[in-house]
Amino acid sequence: MIKIKKRKILLLPGDGIGPEVIQEVKKVIQWFNSNKSLDFEIDQDLAGGCSFDKHGTPITDEVFYKALECEVVMLGAVGGPKWDNLDFSKKPERALLKLRKELKLFANLRPAICFEQLVDASTLKPEIVSGLDIMIVRELTGGIYFGEPRGIKPIENGERKGVNTHTYTTSEIVRVAKVAFDLAKKRSNKVTSCEKSNVMEAGQLWREEVQELHDKEYKDVELSHMLADNCAMQLLKNPKQFDVIVTDNLFGDMLSDQASMLTGSLGLLPSASLGAKNKDGEMRAMYEPIHGSAPDIVGQGIANPIASILSFAMALRYSLDLDNEADALEKAVQDVLNDGLRTKDIISEGMKEVSTSVMGDAIISKLQ
Repeated sequence: MIKIKKRKILLLPGDGIGPEVIQEVKKVIQWFNSNKSLDFEIDQDLAGGCSFDKHGTPITDEVFYKALECEVVMLGAVGGPKWDNLDFSKKPERALLKLRKELKLFANLRPAICFEQLVDASTLKPEIVSGLDIMIVRELTGGIYFGEPRGIKPIENGERKGVNTHTYTTSEIVRVAKVAFDLAKKRSNKVTSCEKSNVMEAGQLWREEVQELHDKEYKDVELSHMLADNCAMQLLKNPKQFDVIVTDNLFGDMLSDQASMLTGSLGLLPSASLGAKNKDGEMRAMYEPIHGSAPDIVGQGIANPIASILSFAMALRYSLDLDNEADALEKAVQDVLNDGLRTKDIISEGMKEVSTSVMGDAIISKLQ
């Protein structure tokens, strides 16, 4: 069988339970190498608090340059209370922000899917979330998280003032909206664009530019506009009205977390951060579970690896053009859930509780 050229995958397990869940991803990658004649070249290094502990910085230049040379970066999780008192520039999360910004990863894809086997795990009524399948596309490198001026400075009367600037340009809005429209054409052909155009000029620009792009290039896609606060309410009231939601960095951060909890567990949901394609159709990308570092359960073997494994399935689909392998991996996860295997976070009556590594092994066994 002909070997496919080597493609580099950089694993950055990070902090907390990150190393535990990324270990299961590593096992899956090695299975594909051994059983599907794929030839992924795996490298592994430090990012986050663990990097600060060893090198005094959340990400070294060496690791950053490794990320530049890889088709796929797989991140575990960064941060934890151990590093809460560090200077802002040294916090573990700065590694994540640097990777997103310097790799120009402008579109964050956050699916919110309610697995049929886990409908009862959601805090909402089964009829509200059953069959839920939303894709949130969040702009990732602009907005209030990166706008200038920013900072904290002293002012009169002994007070201090904190400043963050919310700013967007036409090109920043258009490129992420294109991602949303293109995704919608492969799904249910419906996009909801969210902003606060009633009180923010940047939100008004967002609405106008998304509408203009739609009218020029995507008339066949259904487009609606919704204020971000109303979207938050509608996600709880009637989430299945949505297909693809596109929104800015700040609102995307909040709405994607809210949508993820409709599904019952943060341990189940993946994410992808995508850059622009070059002339050869290649792009930089980073994939990560949406759960945090969960320092309270580190080393107990109870972390749920499904979100990390599904993040790798997204990598197979979006970065490596291996749709069949992505489908197989997603089906393997479904099959394991059908068998009643559960990690502690999603355990319910009549199901069998398994460890992190046993869940990973079970998913690989379904790939067989």
